[in-house]
Amino acid sequence: MSGIPIYASAGQRVWYYSFRVICGLVFFFLIAPVLVIIPLSFNAQDFFTFTPEMLRLDPAGYSLKHYQDFFSNSDWQLAMANSLKIAPLATMLSVGLGTLAAIGLSQSHVPFRRAIMAILISPMIVPLIISATGMFFFYTKLGLWMEDTLGVSKSFTGYFKVVLAHAALGIPFVIITVTATLTGFDQSLTRAAASMGAGPVRTFFRVQMPLILPGVISGALFAFITSFDEVVVVLFVGSAAQKTLPWQMFIGLREQISPTILAVATLLVVVSIMLLTTLEILRRRSERLRGLSPG
Repeated sequence: MSGIPIYASAGQRVWYYSFRVICGLVFFFLIAPVLVIIPLSFNAQDFFTFTPEMLRLDPAGYSLKHYQDFFSNSDWQLAMANSLKIAPLATMLSVGLGTLAAIGLSQSHVPFRRAIMAILISPMIVPLIISATGMFFFYTKLGLWMEDTLGVSKSFTGYFKVVLAHAALGIPFVIITVTATLTGFDQSLTRAAASMGAGPVRTFFRVQMPLILPGVISGALFAFITSFDEVVVVLFVGSAAQKTLPWQMFIGLREQISPTILAVATLLVVVSIMLLTTLEILRRRSERLRGLSPG
């Protein structure tokens, strides 16, 4: 019933329960900051600490004022609108380029596959401040060229630079998830489709895509989270017109000391839980499609 074999020794039994206690402590260590933020977001006062009323569980100590401020404040709404504009565009670009790269690198005849893979996933390894600095110099020149040569407005150029920068950060996640899905892909299916007259494009959408779709969606979710939560690169590449939600939270900590940050953080936690739940569902679906788990 407990999962321990009847023939287990005393040491094995001690380790069995000790291991679970250690895992519980690690889990608590990771989740404790989130557990503190959620009740503080309902603080009736403009404090970042628990008030005596909150500790007494007095209803007067709790309020939705910080959530109301988030939904009514123009600065927060502009930041939310920018995040909802930039993140989906960067995600679509990441998914398109990352999926194509993963499929190409999954072919055994591609030369220097490992070197190319290392280069493509380097944004995950290189410190973010270094990537942001390089992107600043590169996209600044690109933006000036677009404005002077193509006559593009500064506002469009700013959004364009941020979308490209976030897409560069999201592509490695798409490549890794799609490549992991392609590991168990039966290449004989594509050869069978080709023998029946299907072209490469039709074979991809009718044969490959349905099977690797869980990996593609998982990579898209990771790319979306990366873009939506990113603040360092947008500080270097963007301007005040492209101020995203994490940027506004950063300002709220440094300049305004706004407790609305706690409400925003709680909402982001809820969104993250929903996305992680989706990822788990997709992971299980992928295992069922690959025959790694029972249906």
